[in-house]
Amino acid sequence: MSLIHLISLSGGKDSTATAILALELHGIAACRFVMADTGNEHESTLEYALNYLPVALGIKVDVVRADFADEFATKRANLARIAAGEPESAVYGKRKFMYHWTAKAAQRALELLHPSGNPYLDLCMVRGGFPSRKRQFCTEYLKTKPLTEFAMELIDRECDAIWSWQGVRIDESQSRRERLQGTGACVKHFEVVGGGLFTYRPILRWNVGDVFEAHRLAGIEPNPLYKQGMSRVGCMPCINCSKGELHEVSRRFPQHIARIAEWEALVSEVCRPRSPVSFFHMGTKAHAGQASTIESVVEWSKTSRGGKQFSLLTALDESTACSSAYGLCE
Repeated sequence: MSLIHLISLSGGKDSTATAILALELHGIAACRFVMADTGNEHESTLEYALNYLPVALGIKVDVVRADFADEFATKRANLARIAAGEPESAVYGKRKFMYHWTAKAAQRALELLHPSGNPYLDLCMVRGGFPSRKRQFCTEYLKTKPLTEFAMELIDRECDAIWSWQGVRIDESQSRRERLQGTGACVKHFEVVGGGLFTYRPILRWNVGDVFEAHRLAGIEPNPLYKQGMSRVGCMPCINCSKGELHEVSRRFPQHIARIAEWEALVSEVCRPRSPVSFFHMGTKAHAGQASTIESVVEWSKTSRGGKQFSLLTALDESTACSSAYGLCE
């Protein structure tokens, strides 16, 4: 039976360590590498994953991007019916919504609701809001689904089976620990997806020191964002980023905050009237009386604990200074 080891790269420390491990165990001939471009990565992450790593590891990296053309077509067709005067109940049946479309709002949304070509923004427009910690649909639609489709196409064309290597660790978050711990001392290293596809998580038990040691032994530099105050480099920013990390993003990369503010404004316009729309989910007040909620959260990120006064120590930090949550500047 022919087998391909397919390693998912994100440009982060864990997927890079996983790629190093796969190459060491199976060699370049048995491995393929793929990255899901979400449209919300920092340019340094794209440079690292698509230029630095291919040269440093001697590999080729394929790129997949989610497409939501069908979802746009469906949503536009529904809005067109409402804009033409059909009641919402005739379009959506018995589904209940807290906020309701009016014909005027539906027409306004139709004027703006077009694919942008950016997977992250397109997903938020068709879903009517941004993902959150409790509704983290971004991973499923922007990474898991397109990567699975890529793997299944490979099976159809080139092989009998694929081991899909995922660089995840259970000490990254409580949710991952609960989902992947298994029973007793076991962890869910290996799972059968079906159709010849298997999921393999070889570094579940590794700690962050193991990850950067793998980089060092292989002579691979980590993503440079890890020396610029980032603990997460997959998205810029991530909906799960910490207060301190958001502050680092705002002072080092203000253009990414401005981009999210523009996204908030656009997504608000194509959502149901009065829907709470904010990148960091500020509750039901959302955009009430505010042009952008991410800018409000950025201001909060500059404060000391409790969020009531600005931190003088934070304000004195130089934006060009090396800063690492993992001790990489030492």
